[in-house]
Amino acid sequence: MYTKLSNIINDISSILVPKLCFGCNTHLLGGEHLLCTSCRNDLPLTEYNFNVENPVDRIFYGRINIKKANSFLFFTENGIVQQLIHHLKYKNQEKVGAFLGEWYGEIIKKNRFIDNIDLVIPVPLHPKKLRKRGYNQVTQFGLQLATHLGAEFRSDVLLKTSNSRTQTKKGRLARWFDNKSLYTLSNTGIIEDKNILLVDDIITTGATIEMCAKALHESKNVNVFVASMAFVPLLYK
Repeated sequence: MYTKLSNIINDISSILVPKLCFGCNTHLLGGEHLLCTSCRNDLPLTEYNFNVENPVDRIFYGRINIKKANSFLFFTENGIVQQLIHHLKYKNQEKVGAFLGEWYGEIIKKNRFIDNIDLVIPVPLHPKKLRKRGYNQVTQFGLQLATHLGAEFRSDVLLKTSNSRTQTKKGRLARWFDNKSLYTLSNTGIIEDKNILLVDDIITTGATIEMCAKALHESKNVNVFVASMAFVPLLYK
């Protein structure tokens, strides 16, 4: 009886406040979540893995010691992925991170791309920005990946010590100077001798990941892997 009543309430709610696709704004049908079937099928998966060299790896060559870097989706201007990330960061739709993390985590687990991760650590927000937004947009993504990898999720290890303006339109050198010394560890011993998966939403120039990885390497015998929701191809940088 309760289940039937709940279904009726959900049906009425869907009629009064229809759920829309984050990609194309069409009404979602039964069984569709966040994206309609068409937009989900059109998502530009990179199909990169953690075993073969890829363009995300090459961003960090000669810059920082990262064992392997990977991204789930391609980010293009005005594309479906941009819409998803926009809802995640600016529309209080934290469930987008969980949606992408669950999907990507299942792929990683199924293909056994990496199975020796000890800790999943998100790129942190400055406390001021965290209070304003109410959440770190990478948290749910990281939590889902940690679940699939059998790893521990820790958001209290890597800290951002200075707030900075948005860096979307800045070049790599400018970002590097802006990010220098912005990240620190709460305790170097926590991650000593650990394999770490550092997670972020979008990788563009790699400057933020570079500085975060540099902070992580202040601890002894740390191996850093990287995963992001999306990656900006060279064409759009």
